[in-house]
Amino acid sequence: MVRLELLVPVWALALSAGTAGMGHEEEQEAVRYLRQFGYLQKPLERPTDDFSAAEIAEAMRAFQLALELPGTGRLDAATLEQMRRPRCGVEDPFNQKTQKYTLLARWRKRHLTYRLQGAAEELGELGTRAALRAAFRYWAEAAPLSFREVRHGRADIRFSFHGIVSPTCSQPFDGPGRVLAHAELPEDGAVHFDAAERWSEGTERGANLRLVAAHELGHALGLGHSRHPAALMAPVYTGYRPRFRLHADDLRGIQALYGRRIPVPVPTPPVPTASPSPAPDPCTGRLDALMLGPHNKTYAFRGAFVWTVTDFGTTAPLRAADVWPGLPGGLDAAVHSPRTGRTYFFKGDKLWRYRGFKLEPGYPKPLTRVPPGIDAALYWPVNQKIFLFKGTGYWQWDELGWSDFASYPKETSGLFAGAPAPPDAAVAWTNGKVYFFQGGRYWRLSRQLRVERGYPLPTARRWMRC
Repeated sequence: MVRLELLVPVWALALSAGTAGMGHEEEQEAVRYLRQFGYLQKPLERPTDDFSAAEIAEAMRAFQLALELPGTGRLDAATLEQMRRPRCGVEDPFNQKTQKYTLLARWRKRHLTYRLQGAAEELGELGTRAALRAAFRYWAEAAPLSFREVRHGRADIRFSFHGIVSPTCSQPFDGPGRVLAHAELPEDGAVHFDAAERWSEGTERGANLRLVAAHELGHALGLGHSRHPAALMAPVYTGYRPRFRLHADDLRGIQALYGRRIPVPVPTPPVPTASPSPAPDPCTGRLDALMLGPHNKTYAFRGAFVWTVTDFGTTAPLRAADVWPGLPGGLDAAVHSPRTGRTYFFKGDKLWRYRGFKLEPGYPKPLTRVPPGIDAALYWPVNQKIFLFKGTGYWQWDELGWSDFASYPKETSGLFAGAPAPPDAAVAWTNGKVYFFQGGRYWRLSRQLRVERGYPLPTARRWMRC
């Protein structure tokens, strides 16, 4: 590789001619950045990396316009500050002066597999998987694409974390900050994250794995960088955005490659015209059950009613039997399995099983291997098993295999340290955390399944947004 520090003074003079308050080291840093990320490209017929004043000014201007800075073509403090921000390691092909998305390649199929090889240390395997599922969802909702995780063997898209040097990656990372991740285009599918970064979710601290992963997936699906700073595919990382939605430029780009997803209509349950009992107030009382259910919505149950919980509060309660026909009120527990697409409801000594919102033939069935009156249930993505809780104990159930319950129940405190017993409800959330509910409070458990400091907190204020 050419040592950029040895470039002849032509570029230095070009920079300093219009540079205010920038020293020689800053000028070198700016040229290295423009060279590294594709703004300055050496023609094949040129033997050295000497760049003219016009070439450097044009490259600087292209970078400034991409970040919505004044396109002066001169290095200034604002431009250098943007160059020092965390970003993607893929080059920015902006010298063609386009104002639209960039298309680089595409897959010849629409149903892709992916595999996680390692995990972010701060989030653990559960949190890392949750972030990747959320990242895939952005693109799957915009285009007719589907993604399925495989645990072994060949996968179309492969995620890994490594440090400055890795035998499996030709692009070394640079430690904390600057380059966060990079990805290969179709049909390679490799996505690499810098293990030195502090990967996070739900906080301003560190780098948000959900958004960075979604950005790199854009590359893995064939998109280049966008010149719209608010777009997901913008090259510079803009920080944690809890309610992020794809920018119009992101949507146009992915749909230009794969077409537009045609939504499948979901049956809307009829709104009951009358109710023999008043609907409950989500801001008062305790829960009968809570689950992360079909269509990735959160459903809360009390009495004969159910409502959904969103980032902005709750929807109006409906009768549960109007959503899941045949479902009784006063449930003991509810859980949805992404592994099989089935939803299970427990009441007394009976079990109801639904596919979507339709009761499966033969149900309800009696509970024969666990005692009646289950208190709570949750699906744990780490091992794809369902946990059933009653009193101070739990059972671990494999839907697709034989579960030997001879050694159960086991003490809940032995695995979920600090969780309340008996719980009213329990759920494994998309952020990799596990939540237990009792009375009007909830407890949050870390990826090590230990109650985190500061809990319990009030359910009404934090979950129902009351």
